[in-house]
Amino acid sequence: MSSEQAIQNLVSLYAFLNDDADVGALGELFADAVFTLDGATTNGRTEIEAAARTMIQSNPDGTSTTSHTISNLIVEVDEDAGTAEARAYWTLSRSVPGLPLEPIRRGRYEDRFARRNGSWRFVERTATTTWSAG
Repeated sequence: MSSEQAIQNLVSLYAFLNDDADVGALGELFADAVFTLDGATTNGRTEIEAAARTMIQSNPDGTSTTSHTISNLIVEVDEDAGTAEARAYWTLSRSVPGLPLEPIRRGRYEDRFARRNGSWRFVERTATTTWSAG
């Protein structure tokens, strides 16, 4: 698998884990990374998991009410340095019983990655909201 594909998979994995409300796996994904959402920064597994528990909106059965869509992903890799950067747009939609799926927020991701022990890992994610339904 190419470095670009591995990084695209990491970006997509975040969306799947979030939408599956898999807090433990989100903590592992960002275990040695910094995550900033609209200026609020978390660092490492414990802080990421705590933030995810408060932010993930759940149905009564524990499943997430949200669906992340990621688009316009651009990945730039420096193979020699073992580093990469990516940016993308994101849209967060919500579906609750009795209501149609609706977009509630959108924004941009700016990510940094490093190759560690042969695998690509998040180093930093900055998520900025550019629109909110209110």
